[in-house]
Amino acid sequence: MAKDHFNYPALMDAALRGIVRTVLEQTAERGTPGSHHFYLSFRTGFPGVEIPDYLREKYPDEITIVIQHQFWGLEVDAEKVSVTLSFRDIHERLVVPFAAMTGFADPSVSFGLQF
Repeated sequence: MAKDHFNYPALMDAALRGIVRTVLEQTAERGTPGSHHFYLSFRTGFPGVEIPDYLREKYPDEITIVIQHQFWGLEVDAEKVSVTLSFRDIHERLVVPFAAMTGFADPSVSFGLQF
């Protein structure tokens, strides 16, 4: 008989990604409080990631974006975050599944996570 067990690494990963989701949900509702701002790193080739082709060509493996003063239309659901950022003075919509994220940081409070 196979012994059931908990997959603690997967549970921990899901919990940590839940922290990122909650922070981004609150930011979508209220904006960034005080000096808070976020660095969000993700795998550009991950299924479901939507970024402009020129960014994927420049960053074929991973990119880090900053959510601080100039971001628009931040939307968060259970699976992904969507946000419009400015690149070369052009507004671009990005869609990032939480599963694609490799890191999250809020330098204003020296907080960071690696996935």
